[in-house]
Amino acid sequence: MAVFEKIEVAFMATVRQILDIKGHDVFAVHPDDTVFDALRLMDKKNIGAVVVKDGDDLAGVFTERHYARKVFLKGRSSPQTPIRDVMETKVIHVGPNETAEACLALMSRKKIRHLPVLHDGQVVGVISIGDLMRSIIAEHKFDIDQLVGYVRG
Repeated sequence: MAVFEKIEVAFMATVRQILDIKGHDVFAVHPDDTVFDALRLMDKKNIGAVVVKDGDDLAGVFTERHYARKVFLKGRSSPQTPIRDVMETKVIHVGPNETAEACLALMSRKKIRHLPVLHDGQVVGVISIGDLMRSIIAEHKFDIDQLVGYVRG
């Protein structure tokens, strides 16, 4: 969490700034991969979502929520079910210049926890609601520290 304290700006952090600190790693599976393949990757990387890419193109998103609702509760088999059958294809995404606050509002409104970041049609990262919260908290801490410094003179 301390890594987000590096964001020392008096204005709202952008997705680009968050990714520059967090990293631009994109963990992806192919639509023909199985749910089990996606879950294994999510476990290995300790993440709650993967993007689904067909070549360089974003085809969808698969999250823990998709697993719970579209696989487990439906009695489907993880090793047998292709991701294409259970992924979200209407992917909500943002660009690198979007603010953390705007992303948080979007995620809250759409009830999602992960946002792929696209630049020129390519996935350049993924941010989570946790990433945004850490960024916003770091910004508020910076603002408070500035005010305290001003008051103390």
